[in-house]
Amino acid sequence: MLLYMSQPQEATPSPLHSVSVAGAVVREDGRLLAIRRADNGTWELPGGILELNETPEAGVAREVLEETGIHVEIDELTGVYKNTTRGIVALVFRCKPSGGTERTSSESTAVSWLTPDEVSDRMSEVFAVRLLDALDGNGPHVRSHDGKRLIPAG
Repeated sequence: MLLYMSQPQEATPSPLHSVSVAGAVVREDGRLLAIRRADNGTWELPGGILELNETPEAGVAREVLEETGIHVEIDELTGVYKNTTRGIVALVFRCKPSGGTERTSSESTAVSWLTPDEVSDRMSEVFAVRLLDALDGNGPHVRSHDGKRLIPAG
């Protein structure tokens, strides 16, 4: 014990994580808001890195508006997802659209309202599950993935 306590703190660096937020925006007709990312062309939920001085709810509203032009009301946290490869923890909130007009941004080349089947067809599993989890009402879900596929719990 004394040997451990005499070690400088720098000897055991702490892992670093970033926190991101995303909106699972659900329209009254059940369609879900999705973007095609400008950097890699994949379909995902609108979202991004949470800024240091903002609440998760404010971060979701900001990110959805920036990427899609849609204003949202936050309903509830539906999932916590960790990318174990990149050290990103994503908080996903189910939201309702409350105004605005769909538009692309420097981060999105397309904005679309998808059916649950279209979500499963267009998105990789690790992103589709976030939207589908938001619909089932059994959250919040806690899942991990390696960037490509979900890691089984346990």
